[in-house]
Parts: sequence; C-alpha cells; structure tokens
Amino acid sequence: MKVEENTQNADDVTTIQSNWDQVIDNFDDMNLDPRILRGIYAYGFERPSAIQQRAIIPVVNGSDVIAQAQSGTGKTATFSVGILQRLATLGSDSPSKSPQAIILAPTRELAVQINRVVTALGDYLDDITSLALVGGTNIREQMAQLASARQQGGVGIQIVVATPGRLIDMIKRGALKVDNLRVLCMDEADDMLSKGFKDQIYEIFQLIPPNQDLQVALFSATMPSEVLELSTKFMRDPVTRILVKKDELTLEGIRQFYVAVEKEEWKLDTLCDLYDTISVAQSVIFVNSRRKVDWLMAKMEEREFTVSAMHGEMPQAERSAILKQFHTGATRVLISTDLLARGIDVQQVSLVVNYDMPTVANRENYLHRIGRGGRFGRKGVAINFVTTGDIESLNAIMKFYSTQIDEMPMDIADYL
Repeated sequence: MKVEENTQNADDVTTIQSNWDQVIDNFDDMNLDPRILRGIYAYGFERPSAIQQRAIIPVVNGSDVIAQAQSGTGKTATFSVGILQRLATLGSDSPSKSPQAIILAPTRELAVQINRVVTALGDYLDDITSLALVGGTNIREQMAQLASARQQGGVGIQIVVATPGRLIDMIKRGALKVDNLRVLCMDEADDMLSKGFKDQIYEIFQLIPPNQDLQVALFSATMPSEVLELSTKFMRDPVTRILVKKDELTLEGIRQFYVAVEKEEWKLDTLCDLYDTISVAQSVIFVNSRRKVDWLMAKMEEREFTVSAMHGEMPQAERSAILKQFHTGATRVLISTDLLARGIDVQQVSLVVNYDMPTVANRENYLHRIGRGGRFGRKGVAINFVTTGDIESLNAIMKFYSTQIDEMPMDIADYL
C-alpha cells in the first residue's frame, strides 16, 4: 500500500487574502459590556482564541464579516459575543420586541448548542433573550413562546437560532417578525450555501424587508472559493474577510495517523483491537452511511463494547437523548455519520476514528470530523482506517490540507 508524502508547496494553494488585521489579545480590551464580560469569564474563557481576537470587534462594529478558522477554536463564542455586544450597544435605540439577530445553522443539534452558548454568555443581560427554532419540535408551542415573549411586560426574543426550514415556516406563518432585523449570521456557512440549503437561504433573504443596515456574517472552518463568490450576491462591500489559508487549516494539537487495513471486512477486528489497547475518556467513530452506523453498533455490542450511535433517520427526541448521554459521559464511544461532524462540541473527546474515510468529493468533512477531538487547544488524536480503495482519498486529503498523515505507531497509547 503506497501512501504519498505531501510535497505540495504554497504556490499550489489558492489563497484569498484577509483584509482585517487588528488583533486584541484579551477580552478586557474589547470595550465589552461588563455583563457580557462576566458571562464570558463565568463560561470558562480566560483569554480569546485567535479567531476571537480578530473577529469579535468587526461583528460588534456592524461590518459584514466572512470569518474562517479551524474547528474547535471558538467560532461559536466569537459571533455570540459579537452579536450580544452589538445588541447591548443598540439598547434603547431598538425598542422593538421582534428579533434583532438571526443565527442560522444546518442541523438541529448545532442550532440547540449555539443557543445554549448564547444563553450562557448572555446570562447577565436581562433585556436580551434567545430562542432556538428547529424542526422536530412542536411548532405551535414555539409560536406560543414567541407570542408570550412579546406580551406586555415581556422583553421579547432578540436572538433567534434556527434551522432554515423552520425559520421560513415561522416567518410565513407570521409568528416571527423580521422587520427589525439587524444581524443575519450563518454558522457552517459552506454547508449552508451548498446545494442542499442554497435555495432556502435565498428565500430567507427574500422574506427579509430591504434594509441597508442588515449585517451579514458567515462563519465556517472551510470556505471554498465558490462560497466566497456566492456571498458577494448578498453581502455589502467592503466585506471584512478574516480568513486562514487552506494550508493552515489542519488542527494544531491533533495528531493524525492512518492504519492500513487491506480489506473492508478486517476493519472491525482492527477497531476492537485498538479499543482493547487504549484508554480514552470519550471518542467518536465516523462512518459514511446510516445503515453502517446501526451495523457497527450491533457488531461492537456483540463483542461487549458499550457504545451509542446517532444518525439523521433517528427521531429528534432520540438523537437529543443520545447526545445528552454522550455530553454527560454516560456513554464513552459514539458512532455517527457526518451529521455530528460539524460543530457539535463534546469537550472530553480525545480520539476520533474515521472507520470510513471521507470520499474525495467530501474531503472537507475530514477537517470537521477530526475537529471533534482536542477542542480549543486540548490534545487529540485522529486515526484513519485506510483500505486499498481509500489511498486516493487519503492522498487527496493530505494534498488539500498540506498535511502529513503518518502510519500509526505501536505506542499509540502514549499519544492519548
């Protein structure tokens, strides 16, 4: 099995230059509302990450922003703090009880998690509240929540975190007013603007009344040039671009290895042998199909491993319960499709196993997958199972990210 060493030089990488270079390396110097600072420190942040040092202030200033940084570096907190500060600054200048900010996310789980972060960081802001609007929940109950928040004595809902389909539904039903909207932020923007969501995103912009003051912010770990071109259709110039080069995307702190498994049917034994020889707090195993999630879970349970599994065909309530168990540490191994790859922050994950390699067409999912381990500076390991048919995918990933993935050493336990 031949795996090529990555010899790509910088000239082979298409680079889009940033146009924002201000760096503020501590929260106290950002002129944030004291209540937001209190929420930041209560949440556990001590100093801003690289993306937070650069991107919070442009969001606060009302600039259109395209911000790209590695998974696990604090993007959610970046736009959450920026939006909270912007709305706190507006204060009495924007007395309406209708939402002033909408944050869009591609999955229900990610939207709920973002809302959790917004709520925590804004815990001391009595006049700013947020609500998650996602599919798989009772729409009439959510309509009632919005109506109740607007009633006399209530402050309304200032920030809505939503999936595109549910947001469109709520606007069309008249339950959600967008005539006071100041900020529209998209998390995982590359996914939001892909073929699956593009039509819905355009529809959302059509539902928002023309407003020259609408701020648009795009955040993601990957930002293909096609997305940047598409963004020019609904973002104003000049756009504040905070981008990292493609060859800087591989995560610091994540050690990447591959295991040569010549035949697909040998993967299961290899996986079980791996778990017999290492001890990790929590880990995620990625496969490429929902059917395989169920199959692998059954096979590991037959061998007396305690595992849980999650994929998109499961009812929302079941997915939420499984994710909660994993968050609390009740289960230590989670098998998933790429549903979990983007943005689900499980703090104790130190090992990610790509049981199936992402296809060449989906190579950008590799970064999102291995970003589950080693969140925000913590140590982590990614192990890729590579069959003969996966060599092209492995070499494409190394070339795409200008990274080197070495064969797994015998002392792998020392890296965990």
